[in-house]
Amino acid sequence: MTVITAPSRPRIWPFFAWAAVGTGAFFTLITGFTVGLLVLPLVLVALAALLIWPGSRTSAALGLISGLGLMPVVVAYLNRGGPGNVCTTTATSQSCTTEWSPWPWLAAGLLLIAAGAVAFARLRARLSSPNSGPRPPRPGPG
Repeated sequence: MTVITAPSRPRIWPFFAWAAVGTGAFFTLITGFTVGLLVLPLVLVALAALLIWPGSRTSAALGLISGLGLMPVVVAYLNRGGPGNVCTTTATSQSCTTEWSPWPWLAAGLLLIAAGAVAFARLRARLSSPNSGPRPPRPGPG
């Protein structure tokens, strides 16, 4: 007789840990060969730790999706004066930079964060529903 048990309800901390790995991976990608090279070893160590951590794989993809959305929100914030030239004037100097439009970055970031969080919440709700308990054994032949 084989008893099939339902997967356990995913915990929230692995979701946030995977989101941090996703954020670090996107940061490494977007900063290229500058600061990203310093962050890459930390991301790889965190990734290895999460792959070894029991029970953390259930929320892996969903946390990564939400984590990937955090950096576009940061880029949107940094470009909040754009699009176009944005000048800063002090008593002794003036500097101008060209900024992108923040809206595509903000939309993409919020969409990724929401998609991962909503999918994770639905997964938790589905796995904690009364119908997700241990299943009775299936009758075998004979």
